[in-house]
Amino acid sequence: MSSKSKVMSMTEAVRRLVRPGSALVMGTGLEAAIPFAAGHEIIRQQIRDLTLIGPISDMLFDMMIGGGVVKRVIAAWVGNVSTGSGYNFRRAVEEGRPVPLEVEDHSNLSVATALEAGAMGLSFGVMRSLFGTDILARNPNIKPVDCPFTGQKHLAVQALTPDLAIIHAQRADEAGNAHLWGGMGVTQEAVKASRQVMVVVEEVVEREIIRSDPNRTLVPGFKVAAVVEEPWGAHPSPVQGFYGHDDDFYLEYARATREAEDASAWFAEWVFGVPHRQAYLKKIGRERLEGLQMKHSRPAAPVDYGF
Repeated sequence: MSSKSKVMSMTEAVRRLVRPGSALVMGTGLEAAIPFAAGHEIIRQQIRDLTLIGPISDMLFDMMIGGGVVKRVIAAWVGNVSTGSGYNFRRAVEEGRPVPLEVEDHSNLSVATALEAGAMGLSFGVMRSLFGTDILARNPNIKPVDCPFTGQKHLAVQALTPDLAIIHAQRADEAGNAHLWGGMGVTQEAVKASRQVMVVVEEVVEREIIRSDPNRTLVPGFKVAAVVEEPWGAHPSPVQGFYGHDDDFYLEYARATREAEDASAWFAEWVFGVPHRQAYLKKIGRERLEGLQMKHSRPAAPVDYGF
């Protein structure tokens, strides 16, 4: 494990690692551990012309589109998991507001296949499940191919190698070796496929804690360029063992962004109006946060790595 500390603030990590025109993979845990704090900071810094890559891409993609920093989306779905439509996404696609948006359609599996291929240094991955769908007609990066062994038809999915993976995890040491547990979606594939990784964690812990359970170290420090300690950095999405899904926030966001003018007011209040995550949490309020905290402890059984 690398011993160099990579801990920095969210502001610094975003400034160092996110460049205009970058391809970012985010929201890799599907509905859990979505790096909302990182997305908000990208919007505040107005780093534009980004490509966002993700599977079922929750409200964060809609926010970043509405924040005017996204040029292209590669995803299976973009919206609000509690209400359905992502209104900023729809306006960008249908009306070109706030900026025109290119969309590359995928399924969850094709995104995972493309990332896995990128992680292995291949130019494409292989799958079959999209036969019979209209995604093939809309996505030129998925093409039918013949198996050289059986002659069966397969689908070749062009590999994805994002510039940066931004993931949220429960804990990491100063060198970026991170422990994750619970639903992880395509996090491991994204980490391995990406050129750099930013890890946002609930807590930075001593290296001995990470070393005590090496099988849970699903993000190796040598891949990580920055570690950001940002408690509640995934709110309003849940983080296993820390806090749950803030259903009300999703409903409030949907109501507040249905119309473009109201959406502008929401961004002014919740993104540009709060300079950092601590101010955001103060605005949410202690009582509401306490209501989301873990209430029922379910620790895993200990393991013995003895020999």
